[in-house]
Parts: sequence; C-alpha cells; structure tokens
Amino acid sequence: MIDSADEKRRTPEVVKNADAVERQSVTAGCATRMQLLLGPTDGAPHFFMRRFVMGPGGGMPLHTNTVEHEQYVLRGRARIRIGDRIYEVGASDVLFIPAGTKHSYEVVEAPFEFLCLVPNELDEIEIVSD
Repeated sequence: MIDSADEKRRTPEVVKNADAVERQSVTAGCATRMQLLLGPTDGAPHFFMRRFVMGPGGGMPLHTNTVEHEQYVLRGRARIRIGDRIYEVGASDVLFIPAGTKHSYEVVEAPFEFLCLVPNELDEIEIVSD
C-alpha cells in the first residue's frame, strides 16, 4: 500500500503525442532535427528520450559526448562510425555508444530516424578530428 507521503513524491505520468513536440535544428549536424520527447519538464528523473530525424544528405560530424547514448532506429539507413568501426544500420537496429566515444552519422536512406536515450546529466558535445 502507498501512503500519502509516497504518493506526493511520485512523479506524475506523462502521455503525449510525439508529433506535437517542438522540433529543433541540430546546429552541429546537417539536415538534422531533434525533439526532446521526455525530459526535465516532464519530470523524467533519470533519462531523457530524444527523437532525431536526418534528411537527405544529413548527418553529424565526428564528435564525442560526455554521456552514454542508447539508440533505437525507427526508419531509414545510415552509416555510423563508433570508435574506429563503421556500421550500416537500419530499422529495428539498436546501438550503445559509451560516453566519450567518437561517433558520427552519415545518412544512406532518408529520412533516418532514431530514438536516443541519455542519462539526465550535463551532456557536452565536442567536434573532433580523426
């Protein structure tokens, strides 16, 4: 049984349509937009859920992030470099990119769309060279 103190600490549930969430251009990328589907304003205490959509010719240059990424590809195809390896991924593929690991995206079949879950921590991106 949940007492009233536990009920007050409980984060309220959130249900919304992803298409209603604001899309933001990703300045470090090319033809890339991002939506913060679940985040701090939703009361998400541990992880943020983001949706990325990359159009024709889209992608992200080689970069690092200070937080890990868990990704699920919804549609399209892309070449993704993670460390020194290149993978071609498509719908239903999942990826884990450890914090601090160099990675990049190059769209092969647009739109390339994926969900990206990251810890609720400060994430700094740094564009890097080979």
